Parts: sequence; structure tokens; C-alpha cells
Amino acid sequence: MDPYSAVPEIRRLRWLVRFAVLWSAIIVARLMYLQVFKSEELGRVADSQQLREQEIRAPRGAITDRNGEELAVSVPVDSLAINPKKIKNVPLAVQQLSRILNMDAKELNAIIGEAKQARRGFAWVKRKITPQESAALRRLGKDSREWVDIRQESRREYPHNELAAHLLGFVDHAEHGVGGIELSLQDDLEGIPGTVRMLTDVKHRGIDELETVAPVPGANVALTIDARLQYVADTELKKAVIDHHCVSGTLVAMDPRNGEVLAMSTYPTFNPNVPLKGRNDLKSRLNRTIAVVNDPGSVFKMFTVGAALECTRLNAKSVIPCGNGVFRFGDQVIHDTHSYGALTLEEVIWKSSNVGAIRIGSEVGKDNLYRYLRAFGFGATTGIELDGESPGLLRPPAKWTAGSLYYVSFGHEVGTTTIQLAQACSVFANGGFRVKPKIVRWRQREGEPRRMTADSPREQVLKKDTAIEMRRISEGVVLYGTGKRAKLLGYTSGGKTGTAQMYDKELRRYVKRYNSTYMGYAPLGDPTVVVVVTLDGSTEFGGVVAAPVFKEVAEAALRVTAQEPDVPVEVKPDQSEKPGDPKASPTGPALLAKANMVKSDEPVRETSHELITGSLVPDLSGMSKRQVVETSVQLGMPVELVGKGIVRSQAPVAGSVLREGERIRVYFGR
Repeated sequence: MDPYSAVPEIRRLRWLVRFAVLWSAIIVARLMYLQVFKSEELGRVADSQQLREQEIRAPRGAITDRNGEELAVSVPVDSLAINPKKIKNVPLAVQQLSRILNMDAKELNAIIGEAKQARRGFAWVKRKITPQESAALRRLGKDSREWVDIRQESRREYPHNELAAHLLGFVDHAEHGVGGIELSLQDDLEGIPGTVRMLTDVKHRGIDELETVAPVPGANVALTIDARLQYVADTELKKAVIDHHCVSGTLVAMDPRNGEVLAMSTYPTFNPNVPLKGRNDLKSRLNRTIAVVNDPGSVFKMFTVGAALECTRLNAKSVIPCGNGVFRFGDQVIHDTHSYGALTLEEVIWKSSNVGAIRIGSEVGKDNLYRYLRAFGFGATTGIELDGESPGLLRPPAKWTAGSLYYVSFGHEVGTTTIQLAQACSVFANGGFRVKPKIVRWRQREGEPRRMTADSPREQVLKKDTAIEMRRISEGVVLYGTGKRAKLLGYTSGGKTGTAQMYDKELRRYVKRYNSTYMGYAPLGDPTVVVVVTLDGSTEFGGVVAAPVFKEVAEAALRVTAQEPDVPVEVKPDQSEKPGDPKASPTGPALLAKANMVKSDEPVRETSHELITGSLVPDLSGMSKRQVVETSVQLGMPVELVGKGIVRSQAPVAGSVLREGERIRVYFGR
């Protein structure tokens, strides 16, 4: 064989070897490039194909009342999503979902069609489905289960439905707060979501759980309200609005010592379990106790008189000229309902004289009056832990007109919210201090200690003696004046009625509709509850429509807080009940309630007065308890002793007439 004949074959082999070496070098280089330089990127691509990361929603914190009664809780619930890309038979899918979810076929077709057109692999079909719907979806065939995606969410539930609805607020489909406490404490109530990473197969079915970050539940929140008292407040307010054909009503019950809100009610109300239906529905869910501003009317006279006792030489017995019920300035005339020539300062409050309040306000002066009204808290938000609070309306003296001092003195040209009135009324009840209202008692995240809400610093508005004197004067409203229907069973109380005529913006004139108000406190010696009631659109005065609501709520508050009665409870048998009547009950709560009912059908007017007979009350000021008791025995007049030290004030005042069955309440101080 010719040795040169194999040369071509050797050359071909050499070229093959060279090609193989080059190819191997390219492969090695490519592998090095992929393994070294592109490893992170390729790892991410692989993870995106094989790993799925899902968010684990954190449960929202619960809301309870001060005693642990649940007011809002979150419960686990399933929601349905689909993968439109994997639906092979759309008509069949629509038929199945329509049957199980009771949804319209056109709506389902639109959801699937829109998602397919946009080439999306995910679409929500129905959020928060029932357990029965969830079970039926899980029983679908193998082909259907490929595009069905059941995800767990949570649903906010309000076990007591309408109870404290405006205070609690509500949440949207994602459980974000929309109103009330749900909104203002969103950051506390909302937990921190967790995540889970799953290794999946080619059909994205879970194979193994690789990593989980546990969610952190939201903080539980305890409110200051008492659900039992809140129920009474909601019930009585609703009854008053309906019975007296009012447009709306608001109520706040508060502890004047520390500002804790015990009940907060608005009517008409809503059920937070029912989803929001539009803008009009959203407007109806406004918390009117903090957001709606009204003319306070005659309740404002209390603050005018409080300022007068502080910065003028007037006292409870000072004689105030009332001009026979008429006050003129410029071309304007202000009237009283009744003609009073002159009244004492305390009688101005009892009989609710507008002219008397104007005369007192004139003595105070616009600068001093404005300063004290600001100190009471008017013209500014209270700072309660709720969004949407209004500061009300109180213009500075520089913007007052020639008649503003007169109108402001009896509660016009100003605007207040119910929570502002409760805060201001507390100044009389707690000895002269303005306290900041609060609605949150504590917050607590899982595994952490409770974060108590501290009481805000108290700011002194009135001297203690002035506050006590105002309480004594206000008791006369209940005993002799316009607030007789506010008299409590077994407890002393004081307060003030108010009736502000409403202005119709469309008619551009005042109409015979009123903002009827009652604000008061009990028991008188050391008040533990303040209650303010306002009924909008009433055709009757505050003493008729609002005072009875105060009575029911204040009595309930004192019972709930186990407050001992401070006056004897006198119960007379109902003579209309015949012996043997199965409905008759000689003893017990039912009879006690009957004994305290208002029997007269005659409306109580703000300016009503009556003929009185009886013995004159002696002056006990400066006496010790022993001297008071001796005087009581000598004169045969029953007394009730409140406090320690020497006599600082008394009710009724010296020189007034003690009615049959009435006792003298004597207040002592050091």
C-alpha cells in the first residue's frame, strides 16, 4: 500500500480532531459562561418556573368593649379565582360556576372573556364565598380543578350588627378600614402579611414547601365603651327619633373624670356587615356625634353663666333684668317665650331666659366670653381617636358683628358637635377641668404586653367652687325648671335643656323645626357620667324629647357602673292595677320603672313655671354637719349631706320654698 495514499484520511482525521477540540472548547466556554456569569439570572428563571410565592394575609385584630365583649372580629373564608388560560371549554365553565355560585352567566362570560383577551392567567370571580360553595367547587372534575383557584382570605364580622356601628366603622373587600375605629386604627388592626414559597411541577401543583414567613396578626383593641350601655343608648335614641318624627339623633355618654366615652350613638344607623352600596350609603355612615355641627341653643347658657361666675361680680342670687321678655338692639328684637321682668341668675338657667343670658353675657364681655368658650373646648377638635372630627364654629371676637355677643350668649352664631358638648359639660362635673375624650382603652399585639391609653393632662377652666355652684344651679333645671323629665330614679342630677330653631337654606328662613338638646350629669355630689343628647328636626323642645333619653341612659350608666343611689327611692303602688291582676307586680324593677314614668300628657315647655307652696329654706352656709343636723331637727326639714367640712352650698337655696316631700341637699367642702 502506498504510504501517501492515506494522507487524505489523516488530514480528515486531524480536521475532525481539531473540530472536536474546538467544539468541546465552545461547550466548556458556554458552560462556564452559564454556570459562572449567568448562574444568578438562570436561577431566577428556574425559580419563576418551579417556585410559587404566595402571600399569607395576617388576621385583622379584634375590637372589643371595655369588658371583652367582641364587637368586630375576622374569620377565615374562601374566595374564588380562576386561570382563564387553562379553561378549555368556556361555556361548560360558565355553566358550572353559575350553578354553584348563583351568579349571572353573562357576568361570568364577561369576566372570563376580558381576562382571556388580555391574556391574563388570573382573575377574581367571587370573593368570600360560603362554605357550601367552596365544598361544591372542590368536588368539580379533574379538568375543572386545573383552572379553579380557591384562596383563603378573611371576612370581617360584627356580631352585634348595628350596635355602635358609626363608632366601629367598617372595612372594604380587602379588609382595609373605611370609617370609625376601623379606619383611625388601621395601622394597629392590620397585621403584617407572611409568605410561603412552594416548589411546583409543570402544572404548578405544589410538591414541597420550601420556606414560610409567618404572618403577624393585627393588634387587638379594647374600646372604652360598655356594650350594655351602648345598647341602651342606641335603643333609646332610635325610639326618640322615631316617636318624635326627628330627622336624626346623636348621643354621647362619657366619664367626666378621665374622658372615657362609655357610649356613642348616631341614628339613623346601618349594619356594617352589609357591603357599601354607593356614595349615598357612605354619607349615611357618617359619625354625626363628631362630624355634624349644630346650633347648641340654650344649653350654651351654662357656659355663659360659668364664665360670669368666674370673671364678674355676679352670683346665683344676683338679679338680672329681663325687660319683660324683650331685648332690642338696632332694628333687631330678641324675645323670651314668657315675659319676665327680672330673674335671679340661677332662675335665668332654670327658666332658660334668652334676655337674661344676654344681660349676663354683656357683663362678661366679648373678649372674656370668647376666652372661656375656647377654654371649654369650643372652636377646636377634641382630639378623640376618630377621623373626620369637626372643630365646630366659634369665630374670634374680631369677626363678631354688633349683635354677636348677644346671640352667642344664648347659643346662636356658634356651632358645636355632640362630643364637644360632652367635653365642655364635663368641666362642671369634674370640678373645673377640661379632659380629652378618648375611645381606645388599650391595644395589644400577640405576645406583647397591653399598651394602655394614658389619660391626657387635664386643663383647669373653672375654680372648683364655681364648678360645684354650677352643678347646684343646674339641679334646679331638673327640680323646678325645663328639665323635669330628666329626673333620675334614686340619683341626683343636674343639666340643661336646649332648643335651637333650624334654618332652612332652601327657604332662606327659620322654620318650626328644632335641634333639641339635653346635657347633664349624675350623681350630683361626684358625677361619674355625663350624657349629651341631640335630636335634629324635632317639633318639640329639648325638655320634652331629649331629657327622657338622658334619664334612661344616665340611669343605665349608673347601674352598669354599680353606682350607689344617693337619694331614697320612693315607690308608690299603681292604683290602676287591681288585686289579682296577673300583670300587676307589687315589687321589683318593673314597678320601679312605672313609679318614675311621666304621667302627664302635657308638654313641658322651656319656659314653664308653676305655683309653689311650702316652708322657706334656711341659710345653712358656713355651718358644720352637726349644726346642720340640729337645724334640720328644729325646723322639721329633711336634709341630705354631701361631702366633708363646712357648708359651701345648698339646694334649694336659702329663701326659696321647700316643696312637700323635698329635702335640702347640703354640700360641704374644706
